[in-house]
This record gives sequence, structure tokens and C-alpha cells, in this order.
Amino acid sequence: MSFIAVLVLTVCVGAVSVLQLGKVHDMSSDLATNWMPATRSLLEMKNLVARYRSQELQHILSASYEEMGTYEKSMEQTWAQLQKNKAEYATLISEPQEREIFPEFEKLLTQYGVEHNKIIAISHTQDAEQATTLSRGKSLQLSRDMNTALDKLTEVNVTGAVRAGATADAVYSQARLWVVGLLVGAVALGLVLALWIARLVARPLEEAVKVAQSVAAGDLTSRIESDTTDETGLLLEALKGMNDSLVKIVGEVRTGTDTIATASSQIASGNQDLSSRTEEQASSLEETAASMEELTSTVKQNADNARQANQLAVSASEVAVKGGTVVSQVVDTMGSINASSKKIVDIIGVIDGIAFQTNILALNAAVEAARAGEQGRGFAVVASEVRSLAQRSAAAAKEIKTLIGDSVEKVEEGSKQVEEAGRTMEEIVGSVKRVTDIMGEITAASQEQTSGIEQINQAITQMDQVTQQNAALVEEASAAAQSLQEQAGSLSEVVGVFRLGDPQLALN
Repeated sequence: MSFIAVLVLTVCVGAVSVLQLGKVHDMSSDLATNWMPATRSLLEMKNLVARYRSQELQHILSASYEEMGTYEKSMEQTWAQLQKNKAEYATLISEPQEREIFPEFEKLLTQYGVEHNKIIAISHTQDAEQATTLSRGKSLQLSRDMNTALDKLTEVNVTGAVRAGATADAVYSQARLWVVGLLVGAVALGLVLALWIARLVARPLEEAVKVAQSVAAGDLTSRIESDTTDETGLLLEALKGMNDSLVKIVGEVRTGTDTIATASSQIASGNQDLSSRTEEQASSLEETAASMEELTSTVKQNADNARQANQLAVSASEVAVKGGTVVSQVVDTMGSINASSKKIVDIIGVIDGIAFQTNILALNAAVEAARAGEQGRGFAVVASEVRSLAQRSAAAAKEIKTLIGDSVEKVEEGSKQVEEAGRTMEEIVGSVKRVTDIMGEITAASQEQTSGIEQINQAITQMDQVTQQNAALVEEASAAAQSLQEQAGSLSEVVGVFRLGDPQLALN
């Protein structure tokens, strides 16, 4: 009966060990087949959303339709991969919070797809400014909301993984307590039986007690030797088998637990590194958005300067027309002066003729006066003619004076018009100078555009590098999950060594 009792306790220790190891196996399997794949799918979806957003921005900045086509193919592949990961994650949902958050994410993804199609359609028109405005509007908010939803889902799965790990640790601690407790019970029972059969089997039982005490104290290094085939010998053999089994079980469990802890640490470290890189990627996106804003502002400034240059060109054209009109008026005025000068020449000719005739008449009067002597009737006639000629000369002189005054006024008017033409030309010169200055500003703005585009390219390059590093981290996480699965298989093989009386229990 004493040996049967000891064997029963040994079976209990084995059964408890099998049951507890089965629980550890379940926790490890849940961690490897549910929490880790779900976390990996969520992280991949987050990377794909960021990549899809980056490809959308590159499409907007494309300089040719060929380049746009290349990015559209890339976006189709990214979208297909995103849908695939979403479908895989849907099969792994196990928490109520996931069932609430995941439909919201699907709704946000659908809305983002609609906004994306609008942006791509506008980008095909090469209206980068409007496409960028849409990209920074509702599309950007949807992208942030999707990332927030993915972060929440990731947090739920990470919490579940941590909870599973903690449960495994608790099961291990509980199993250790059960084993130690049963061993203590076995030792106590052995002591009672030793007192009962001390006279018959004192030495073997003392050795068995020492072994049991060592096992109860946690020392599994004892060497048990039995050279008898009686009940005490069988007891020592049973204790030896129990000790060997415990050594193997504890060693395998400890090794498996250490491996699981190491793999979990690697996964946690990889997830932390991946989170850091994701933050860097978000920072690069913010830098890209800032560069796009600066580029948009510069393009707007160029457009305003171009409109001002156009207005100044129109003003210069009007001033030139005005200058032409003034010059035409100057020409007309000069023509009038020329005509007046011709009239003056004619009048002077008349005056010369009158003077000549006056000279002849005076000469005739002198002759007549000489002939007549005191009877100078003819002289009177000549004097009358001279008087008439003198009146005509006076009238001609008056007309000359009037014409000369008119000529002076027209000359003054011509001078004023010439001055006005000079001021008009100065205005033209000023307008041309302003046009030149504005063109200089346009050139400077173009240089700023070039610098902004270079910054965008650098940011996109950094985003690409971070995305590649994230992919490498996902592969490391997959390798760690595979290691957990292998260790779980090893634990199952170790548990399979024990044979139980209940077939259904052995099957479980």
C-alpha cells in the first residue's frame, strides 16, 4: 500500500505537470497563431497606408503622364496588398474592441479611396496646386484617422499578447507550486510510511527520505542507487524515475520558458524599433507637407507677379499710344507754323512790290514836280497813289504782326506738347524698369521652387528607407513567431512522454 500511495502521488505530479504544460502550450499557441500574426498584419497595413500616401504625393509631383502611370501601377499593387492584409486580419479578430474599431477602419479606408480617386483625377490635369490642396484636406484627415484606428488595434493586440505572456508565466508559477506541493506531500507520506516500516526497511527508507527532502528543497542532482528487488527497492526505483522525470521536465520547461521570454523580448524590441521608425516616417511626411506648402506659396507668388507684369505691359502700351498721339500733335503744330511762315514770305513779297512801286511813283512825282514847277497837278495824283500804297503797307504790316503772334503761340504750344511727350517717355521707362524688377522676383521664386522640390525628394527618399527597414523588422518578428511555434512543439513532445490512465486526458 505504501508503494501504491507513493506511485499515486507520482502520477499526480505527472498529471499536474501535463495539465499545466498543456495550458502553457495553449498560451504559446494563442500568442503565435493569433496575437503575433494580427500585430504583424496591422503594422504592415500601417506601412502600406503610409506608402500609398507617399505614392499619391509622388503622382501629384510627376512631370509626365508616363511617370504618373508608373506610380498608378505601384498604387494598385499597394492597394491590393492592403486589401489582402485587411482580409487576413479580419480572420484573426477575437476581442470586442477589435470588432468595434475594425469596421470604422474599413469605413475610413473606403472614404479615403474615394478622395484618392478625386486627387488622382485632378493630378491628371497637372493642376498640382489644387491636387495638393485636396491632399492636405479631407484626405490627410482620413489618413490620420486610419493611422489612429490602426494604432488602437495594434495596442489591443499588443495588450492581448502581453496578457497571454503573463498568463503563461502565471501558469508556470502555478505548476511549480503544484509540483512542489505534491512533492512535499509525497515526502510527508514517505515519512509516515518510514516510521511504520522503519524496522524492516530503515536504511532504504532513510535514503528515500533524503532523496525526497532534496527534491522538496529543489535539488534534483541526487543519485539514487538500488540493489534490491523488494518493495523498498521498487520505491527507490520509483523515486529515481520520478527524479529523472522531474529533472527532464523542469529542464525542458525552463529552457522553453527562457526561449519564449527571449523571443518575446526580441518581438517587443522589434516592435519598439518599428514604432520609432514609424514616428520618423510621420516626421518625414510632415516635412513633405511643409515643403509642399512653401512650394504652393511660391507658385502663387509667381502667378501674382505674372499678372502684375501683364498689367504693367498693358499700361506701357497705353502710354506708348499716348506718346504717339502727342508726337502727332507736335507734327501738326509744326505744319501750321510752316504754313504761317509761307504766308509771311508772301506778305513780305507784297511789301517789297509796294515798296518798289512806291519808289517808282516817288520817282515819277519828282519828275512831274520838276516839269510842272508850281503847277503840280500830277504831283497831287502821285501823292494820292503813294498814300494808297502806304495804307496797303500798313495793313500788310499789321497782318504780319498778327501772324507772327499766332506763330509764337503755336510754338509755345508745341513746346508744351514736347515736354508732355518727354514725361510720357519717362513713364514708359519707369514701367519697363518695374517689369524688369518683377521678372527678377519671378526668377528668385523659381529658385525657391527648385529648392523646395529638392527637399521633398530628400524626404521621400528617407520615407522609402524607413519603409524598407520596417519590412526587415516585420521579417524578424515573423522569425521570432516561428521560433515560438517550434518551442511549443518541443514542449508538446516532452509532455507526450507521460502516459495517463484516462485516454481522453492523454488526448487532450
